[in-house]
Amino acid sequence: MTADIAETGVAGEELKQFVERIERLEEEKKALSDDIRDVYAELKGRGFDSKAVRQIVKIRKQDHAERKEMEAILDLYMQALNMS
Repeated sequence: MTADIAETGVAGEELKQFVERIERLEEEKKALSDDIRDVYAELKGRGFDSKAVRQIVKIRKQDHAERKEMEAILDLYMQALNMS
């Protein structure tokens, strides 16, 4: 590693290890993304609405208090627009 730094000013071997880790993680992320897509296709095939399920997954990620606040604001705006 010292030779790398002396020759180029960069720790080449260390940089290579970081890049390879990122590449492996990107591959894992792609595989997980494919798996998630397959699950959505399966639930759609069983008659569920995939858009609604995506929304539920998004909502479940939110903090309860944060979600309640957002729902209250949304309700207020919908009332202002005569949508409820």
